[in-house]
Amino acid sequence: MGAGNARFDGSSVVVTGASSGIGLAIARRFAAEGALLTLGSRSEPDVDGATWVATDVADPAQADALVAAAVDAHGRCDVLVNCAGVQVEKTIADTTDDEYALVMGVNVGGTFNCCRAAVQAMCATGGGSIVNVGSIAGDVADRSMAAYDASKGAVHALTRAIAVDHGRDGIRCNAVAPGWTQTVMVDDAFDLADDPEAARAAAVAMHPVGRLGVPDDIAGLVLWLASDEAGFVSGSVFAIDGGLTAGSPVGG
Repeated sequence: MGAGNARFDGSSVVVTGASSGIGLAIARRFAAEGALLTLGSRSEPDVDGATWVATDVADPAQADALVAAAVDAHGRCDVLVNCAGVQVEKTIADTTDDEYALVMGVNVGGTFNCCRAAVQAMCATGGGSIVNVGSIAGDVADRSMAAYDASKGAVHALTRAIAVDHGRDGIRCNAVAPGWTQTVMVDDAFDLADDPEAARAAAVAMHPVGRLGVPDDIAGLVLWLASDEAGFVSGSVFAIDGGLTAGSPVGG
């Protein structure tokens, strides 16, 4: 993967959810390292040299078309990064059927759809690397985020299943589990508080590294997992949360 000086020179890379936040940071880092990018999102990302395919990942046909576009253009799909996601800031008691269906359809169904298309393409060309963007909320629950928490737990489980089932096909599958990262989705969560600025300050104080994450923090780990440098890494979920979940909340 990558014959030139950059790790991804000539590699065919598909990224979903690349129009903003973590997904945009990931796409731009791949572009800087020579990747041939095919980006799937609802709105067009601002990434030089990338091919954009308008995509609703919850629709299996659109997920198939996204991966097919990469294969048609570049002959293969070497890397898939699933970053498309939505959240609903409610407890289970307040979550409607439609809201549950939206979150699970995009976060779980969309990841499943794109992974299935990519695995089929990768099996035909000798393998590849998949990185799913999960969340620490898949392992430790964020309050008033019931559907989102459930969806990210499913993403982590699917990641392990793909690694086990398709490792002998030359496919590695891992997930990153970001913590509180400065994105619109996190801003929305803080806005639920009576005093959003106080809530943000309290959250920062809980992080041993003394700050929230930024999208480029996540991008760096994603690129390493996608690269040949991580060739013996598969089926793992990597928390990237500034130490937030490492310590006990009691007596801190």
